[in-house]
Amino acid sequence: MSTITRIFRSFSTSVSKSPAKSIYDDLYQERNLKRVVEKFKKLSQSHLFRKQSNVYDNTVRRLVSAKKYKWVEEILEDQKQYHEMAKEGFAVRLISLYGKSAMFDHASKVFDEMPDRNCPQTVKSFNALLGACVNAKEFDKVDGLLRELPEKIAVKPDIVSYNTVIKGVCEMGSFDSAASVFDEIEKNGLKPDLITFNTLLFGFYSNGRFLDGEKFWAKMMNAGISPDIRTYNARLVGLVSEKKTAEAVQLFNQLCSKNLKPDEFSHNAVISGFCNYGNLQEAKKWYSKLVQSDYAPNKTTFATLIRFACERSDYDWAVELFKQTFEQKCLVDPSVMQLVIDGLVKESKAEEAKQLVGIGNSNKFRRYNLTMPAEE
Repeated sequence: MSTITRIFRSFSTSVSKSPAKSIYDDLYQERNLKRVVEKFKKLSQSHLFRKQSNVYDNTVRRLVSAKKYKWVEEILEDQKQYHEMAKEGFAVRLISLYGKSAMFDHASKVFDEMPDRNCPQTVKSFNALLGACVNAKEFDKVDGLLRELPEKIAVKPDIVSYNTVIKGVCEMGSFDSAASVFDEIEKNGLKPDLITFNTLLFGFYSNGRFLDGEKFWAKMMNAGISPDIRTYNARLVGLVSEKKTAEAVQLFNQLCSKNLKPDEFSHNAVISGFCNYGNLQEAKKWYSKLVQSDYAPNKTTFATLIRFACERSDYDWAVELFKQTFEQKCLVDPSVMQLVIDGLVKESKAEEAKQLVGIGNSNKFRRYNLTMPAEE
């Protein structure tokens, strides 16, 4: 009995208890990526394995992280020999994986080949292609796909299609185009949903277009769509960017009455507001609120506060924050961490600075390559 046959039989008997667990573990534990590719292709011979979309996703993610795009192509092109390619769901998986790998031409090729494989092209695969275009950051092609492709393949775009295009043009920074796409939604007999508004509100509020954000906030309310925490977070960012910190605090305090729980992004918005105002005590107070909540500070929290603490020459707190980033395994940009080292040396606290350099450059954590500046 061959090794691969034994794996298939083992997989078949265990799939009901823990689908693909042993196979995924074997792939995950394999450190040689070339062997990962070889094992993946062999395992793909099993129709049971080909049902495990999460294994495909994780394997492609590993290869992309290592910039092994040729191997991504190798394992995904290998899938085209199987009968599942006549099923739209399987083709959508390959299109999406190519998109996540920033290989849009390959994603487009899978889509174009679908008719040759007697695989239906519906709005589902059309949306997957749009999503692949956005994920691959081919933003200049997104609007053209929406305008030209539906007529060619006799597909009517749905709200997911428009939401994907809005996301793409927002990421490109074309907010006027995003507003135009929004106008087309109702013209085409559709209704914007919460995702539509969240995408637009985040785009406008976080890019200095507060009044446009407020306009779409009003449209959302008039449409009877209830905001979620992401919607409120977008508006908090907008208020803070307009230096309306008091209004941001008021909005934050309203969340509980709306049965919404502020998360780390909500706290970060208010913290950023007080940092912009130069109010160290309030920034510390809101950091404490975050720590006491059900959420943990993230790298944005630490980066914002470490910079601010150094600006205010509060190096004791900066050191405390520095150490907390390592305790929570939160990787902050090295240039931010270096601010603490430089500040301590200026304050004639070279020994303490050396200790932090040692922590940052230790093998236990990511090596930050922190350096000791010349003492003044």
